[in-house]
Amino acid sequence: MANTKSAKKAVRKITTRTEVNKSRRSNMRTEVRKVEEAIASGDKSAAAAALKIAEPVLARTAQKGVLHKRTASRKISRLTARVTSMGN
Repeated sequence: MANTKSAKKAVRKITTRTEVNKSRRSNMRTEVRKVEEAIASGDKSAAAAALKIAEPVLARTAQKGVLHKRTASRKISRLTARVTSMGN
């Protein structure tokens, strides 16, 4: 249990930051899922549009420290490759 004033403040900050990070992570996962669903449906134009939205979300999530930058880069790369390799 936090005893000092600074430790109590740190706990408050951590709680707030955790909520913000949860929101960012959830939003990122939603956007990635939209791309994967569009790929699964076979609609290349919808997949490309979803990827265009998901890519900056992934990059921003990494920039904010929720995700490692290489993890975000890898996800973007793999999704892009999957969308590019689709038929149509």
